[in-house]
Amino acid sequence: MLHVNRRQFVRSSAAVIAGVGAVGILDATLGAASELAIGNIIPAPDDSADWPRWRQQLDQWRAATRDSLHYDDTYYRRDEFAWTTSNFVCCFAMMCDLTFYAADANSYQVETFLDHGQREFGGFDSIVLWHAYPRIGFDQRNQFDFYRDMPGGLPGLRTLCRRMHDHNVSVFIDYNPWDTGTRREAKSDLETLVDFIEAIEADGIFLDTMQQARAFRKRLDLTRPGVVLESELALPLAAIAEHHMSWAQWFQDSAAPGVLRNKWFERRHMQHQIHRWDEDHTAELHTAWMNGSGMLVWENVFGSLKLWSARDRTILRGMSPIQRRFHHLFAGEDWTPLVPTEPHGVYANLWTNGALRLWTLVNRTDHTVSGTLRRVRRGQPEERYFDLIAGQEVSAAASPGGLQLTIPIHPRGVGAIVAGTDAALGPDFKTFLADQRQHNQQADFDPRTPTRVPSRKPIVRSKPYRISQPPAEMAVVNIDRTMAMRSTIRSRECGFFVAPYTYDAIGKHLQMVEQVRTVRLRPFAIDLTPVTNAQFARFLDSSGYQPRYRANFLRLWRDGKPPRSGTDHPVVYVDLGDARAYARWAGKRLPTDAEWQYAAAGPDQLAYPWGARMQPDCCNAGEHGTTTSVRAYPRGRSPFGCYDMCGNTWEWTARQYSDGRTRFCILKGGSWYRASGSHWYADGGPQPTHHAAKFLLMWPGLDRCATIGFRCVVDLS
Repeated sequence: MLHVNRRQFVRSSAAVIAGVGAVGILDATLGAASELAIGNIIPAPDDSADWPRWRQQLDQWRAATRDSLHYDDTYYRRDEFAWTTSNFVCCFAMMCDLTFYAADANSYQVETFLDHGQREFGGFDSIVLWHAYPRIGFDQRNQFDFYRDMPGGLPGLRTLCRRMHDHNVSVFIDYNPWDTGTRREAKSDLETLVDFIEAIEADGIFLDTMQQARAFRKRLDLTRPGVVLESELALPLAAIAEHHMSWAQWFQDSAAPGVLRNKWFERRHMQHQIHRWDEDHTAELHTAWMNGSGMLVWENVFGSLKLWSARDRTILRGMSPIQRRFHHLFAGEDWTPLVPTEPHGVYANLWTNGALRLWTLVNRTDHTVSGTLRRVRRGQPEERYFDLIAGQEVSAAASPGGLQLTIPIHPRGVGAIVAGTDAALGPDFKTFLADQRQHNQQADFDPRTPTRVPSRKPIVRSKPYRISQPPAEMAVVNIDRTMAMRSTIRSRECGFFVAPYTYDAIGKHLQMVEQVRTVRLRPFAIDLTPVTNAQFARFLDSSGYQPRYRANFLRLWRDGKPPRSGTDHPVVYVDLGDARAYARWAGKRLPTDAEWQYAAAGPDQLAYPWGARMQPDCCNAGEHGTTTSVRAYPRGRSPFGCYDMCGNTWEWTARQYSDGRTRFCILKGGSWYRASGSHWYADGGPQPTHHAAKFLLMWPGLDRCATIGFRCVVDLS
């Protein structure tokens, strides 16, 4: 998850590629288990004349390093971990993603989600169930609570895992070691993870922001057979023995494809390539293809939509069936990097097991080429050659030094040639080729990246009131004009809420970003205070309202009654639907974020309701450890006389946005609660009037929080 890793990876890889020649680096590090000397990708020399010597030194480095580390491959020889060598395509799934969770039906749509993965990417082999960030920190719930509060709780997640397993898809749960400032568990994080693994029958743990968790291995072995660890950060060589998988995040390759250091060291180790903010994924696809390694499909990046181009999806759909069918080759010992090819810009690696030979090719150019393998040795008389991407046989041409095999390769595309007898290729090989032909006929190499701007639901106006006769306990905001409104939002990877809807990871992460937009405001009246527990109780008594899903509804109440000492505190543990139901009953509606902001800041657009700077005794900033009476801070009233528009609780605003994958709304005002100890938490504490918090929506049980309330408005005429 760490944004800073990209700069770290670029810096280390660039130093290797640009600072010292690849051959010289290997010469300098033979026999040493250095973590920095060769980077995460061992770069290849540009000159093909240097490749034979480079391959020799790769072999020498591998042998010497394994010996130096006293490498033990026991875990890779155990049957329960064999599934990892064919787990090529992993999907990073936001659990609130509308392709994964159907909000209207309140159900995980496993089959629909997997069908989408098959249609767009060639299928998923595993999935990371991402749950908390960027939501965590709005209230006291910890990362484990987010799983508990998912639809159906842990039993529901167990059913989800079993449905995934029915389709041969493995499931990872997420672990956030930085989550130390929210509610604490009664046991250690590791023991809690073990409980979750057992409860939902997950297959692995994704180690967010971590390089390794070697200490977890023995404890997991006592829990459930075959549970793997996958690190986000570059995995040290010394930890490969205990970690079957790792991310290859923002790794930078050389012009001539290099080799993944960890994959070269342990051929059965699975790495998933990922450059999550890039619009062009061909570099990752090339690295995965040339290393017999995997890809991470991640389009919904914490609420920012980064869709893959048709070209990149086409390439992956062509690659992944080949990788799965021949996974034993890609996990085997006979791997020859950079065999002779032409023309310039086309590179190939060779994978063999005695009965089969398979060449993976990449086209680094931006135009279609005829990729040619040169000096291919002759095999058995009955050996045949096939273009695995196109799904058809290839004719071998005689040439000096052996045979010559030529196939077309699309711009920035990949190719594959397999050589083997009919017996070695298998009885179902014809069916496999037919499937590949069908895919190739549907190929689309349009490199443009699709974009979506979030749409927003229209506001349904309330019953109109005369400006001279607003409802009681409401402040009149007599404005009727178009104006520029300044909004700020912290750049937390979840994207923004007004156009342009983009997120540039480099240089902006965790900074405050300002946007000025044009808004149209008409006369309205707004509640002087947030809706209180007592007011919400009257609503329930009068209307008989029952939410469709009661999970966490009014969680602090007992026997249907609010706490005696908190009747005049803002009502919390209500979701957007609960707030809207109250507003309808009261003949009102929720405010837009622009209306809320203007009511809080006034005509002078003050930074705080009371003035330009934060001041003591003007708001509930957390000193009480809970909410306070909505009228406890009269000095903090806004220019229109409104209470509690800074601190105490965040407040829902009216509009719900959606880009087709993520639903979200905007919270205003901040709250009394602030999670400490990590910059990954959502903004806590009181916030300026112009601050906006993007809140990803999922389902009521998760959306109801201890720190979110609301107030209402009416339209005036």
